[in-house]
Amino acid sequence: MINREIYLAKLRQLRDQNLIKVVTGIRRSGKSTLLEAFKNELATSGVARKNIIFYNFEERESLHLIKWATLYDEIIKKITNEKKYYVFLDEVQLVNDFEKLVNALFTKKNIDLYVTGSNAYLLSSELATLLTGRYIAINIQTYSFAEYALAYYKEKNTDKLFRQYINTSAFPEAVNLAQSNETLVNDYLQAIYDTVIGKDIAERYKLRNLHNLHRVISFVFDSVGSYISPTNIAATLNKNSKKTISHNTINKYLDFLVKSYVLYPAPRYDIKGKELLTVNQKYYLVDLGLKNIVTTNRHDTDLGHKLENIVYFELLRRGGKVYAGKNNNKEIDFVVQKPNNEREYYQVAFTVNDEKTFEREISAFRNIRDNYPKYLLTLDYDNVSIEGIQKRNVIDWLLNL
Repeated sequence: MINREIYLAKLRQLRDQNLIKVVTGIRRSGKSTLLEAFKNELATSGVARKNIIFYNFEERESLHLIKWATLYDEIIKKITNEKKYYVFLDEVQLVNDFEKLVNALFTKKNIDLYVTGSNAYLLSSELATLLTGRYIAINIQTYSFAEYALAYYKEKNTDKLFRQYINTSAFPEAVNLAQSNETLVNDYLQAIYDTVIGKDIAERYKLRNLHNLHRVISFVFDSVGSYISPTNIAATLNKNSKKTISHNTINKYLDFLVKSYVLYPAPRYDIKGKELLTVNQKYYLVDLGLKNIVTTNRHDTDLGHKLENIVYFELLRRGGKVYAGKNNNKEIDFVVQKPNNEREYYQVAFTVNDEKTFEREISAFRNIRDNYPKYLLTLDYDNVSIEGIQKRNVIDWLLNL
């Protein structure tokens, strides 16, 4: 099992803080495993096992507790003294009126509460309003390249490993399957996809006809890293089609996919005007392996956008809000607004060995008037500084070398 240190570190910092710890992310991204690892850390640090209360509501043993009041009474029975208790509720959105449960448990001063959920309903406006200022969200994704490399620790050729990473799945169990029986990986990904589309979207939002949803998914998966809008998606899908789909419906579908953590948006940010733009944005796919079951994913195509997808999620992991940048008539792949109110700028290219490509990528930085760090990430082997811009090999950058 790979130690998800980046997320464990956050949980350690938040331990015993008067906040509800909400771990979110797509199904099978490792939320339950993360809670198990943290639970074991608590036990080894001296917390008595009886003071650690853990429920997974996807397990048969917990089905009788899906009424919130019944579960609340069950938990309170186990709290027999004033010592600190650590309560873990895995996939808590499966509990009826879970908002009432979370709120009631939070009022107990000797309970440190951790919950997980696989869709943004967990942080719906109702719950967010109820718990304003009383929770902190930790969003977990599939394996980073550094974590993936730990799983394939016997492979010392990081270039070869990265070519594999960029075209296959980084879901933790998919990585395990790939090392024992690679033919099962797509079946596993198909099961995740079907569950997310069927339960987290179709069932939750009461969708009957999924044909248009699948058409939109195919389009967006094939357009990772490109500027898109509901209007241009509708124009493309309705061309030569008997069944039309409105841009309003597409907008809803995109929202459903974001709330299920399948897609992550990068809104467009005007660097010069210092404002968010409402026209067009980019979407990134939580796991590139999903392209293999939805679109025709040739391993030697669209490598620049796949690389961009990997960099986007790494920037999220490292902290800050990630935007797609516009500076006059130039595009900056990513503008990162850091928690300390500073910024970073990133351009991503597969290679800039061609002089024309190099000039295009570097020229986008030239009219930025502030002195915040600027990075050009490529698969070229040289790590140099050019006009104050740090050119880094993306594999070294991902591995923090």
